[in-house]
Amino acid sequence: MENISVEIISMEVIKPSSSTPNYCQLSLIDQMAPPSYMPAIFFYSPHKSQNLPHQSLKASQLRASLSRTLTRFYPLAGTMAERFYVDCNDTGVEFSEAKVDCEISILLKNPEICILHRLLPLVFTSNSADSKFLLAVQFSRFICGGVALAVCLSHKLADGASAAGFVKAWAADSRGGNNLILEPIFDAVKLFPCRKIPGFKRAIEASKEKISTKRLVFSKSNIDALKSLATGTGGGSAAKPPSRVVAVSAFIWLRLMALARTRPVKAKLFGALYPVDLRARMDPPLPENSFGNVSWFTIATSPVEINEDLPLLVAKVRTAIQEIDSGFVKKLGDSEHLLNLMKQVDKQLCSGEIHLWSFTSWCRFPVYEADFGWGKPSWVCSPSRPFRNAVVLMNTSDGDGIEAWVNLKEEDMAIFEKDEELLSFCSD
Repeated sequence: MENISVEIISMEVIKPSSSTPNYCQLSLIDQMAPPSYMPAIFFYSPHKSQNLPHQSLKASQLRASLSRTLTRFYPLAGTMAERFYVDCNDTGVEFSEAKVDCEISILLKNPEICILHRLLPLVFTSNSADSKFLLAVQFSRFICGGVALAVCLSHKLADGASAAGFVKAWAADSRGGNNLILEPIFDAVKLFPCRKIPGFKRAIEASKEKISTKRLVFSKSNIDALKSLATGTGGGSAAKPPSRVVAVSAFIWLRLMALARTRPVKAKLFGALYPVDLRARMDPPLPENSFGNVSWFTIATSPVEINEDLPLLVAKVRTAIQEIDSGFVKKLGDSEHLLNLMKQVDKQLCSGEIHLWSFTSWCRFPVYEADFGWGKPSWVCSPSRPFRNAVVLMNTSDGDGIEAWVNLKEEDMAIFEKDEELLSFCSD
């Protein structure tokens, strides 16, 4: 499939349809977010009644609705002036069109990473310093009439929930459902005021090593088997089965630790990092349309010298996530406390004390509801992150299974993708 051609046929800048406020202040959590992009690709198979000329209508429809949506989500059309705010100067966002010389069904049956990367508007290893745009979009047409819509949104401005909210609003506008759009609220800075952070530099940065990405598919039956295994007789046996995300991520963590033990390990702890949405955990809760990085992380740990089983790891992940409660969130309002938490983790990483993998789940986001007027997507993926040891979980198209996009160093992936115990729980 590498000989499939993806040709860029046009590129332009889309600006908000009307004037917007002059600036948007970042929160402290925004300031500390990694300077990378969150990629997502939405695939839409052609309807039987559809013919090829409709594609040009789709593109013009997308551009017009994007322009209107940027008036609501105006920071996305600005530029990052400095660490404290976005200059909402209506610079706009990058919108490119491409044509793909194959049928969409071919890619859906065998979604090769190298082809998926070419459907993204930005190179997957890009960070925010490589582009003046905070949002980039690529609209790709297949010869059968199917299309793919790829969105890359700066993590400096938004977490996964905010990115999904933007796509939801854009899709609603595109299909004429303006009355369904919740206006974004840019109030995170009131909860987590920005401040100067002299000398602060995140230990988690885009990797300069060659990263390999592997897609693992866990069917409903395989997930049920993992849940059953997690409630077994181990020391961490759970009182009730874990969620799909906890079961799958803890199992992948278990196999990643097995991989790490095949090499000399300097670290004292293995860690699994999970971003946690703070909106519902605040007292009182924040509305779902609060835009920005309104999330924090928690880390489950396991001693390197102890081979723990899946039930115990599941219990540790559950406990770590449950610790992010209203009391914890209230303490984050103290910027000094928040900074100290971040510095503590970065110190552990820089010293080599902890060997960390990160797990991000998009499973609760309504990405399969993104109907731009052409029906719901046939498939949605987030194919890459520019970080090693990063795992992104997405729902399968049927909503019952989970796809895990695992990003590791090439030499690690060469071993991991042959792990027989891992593969015994994955579908083809």
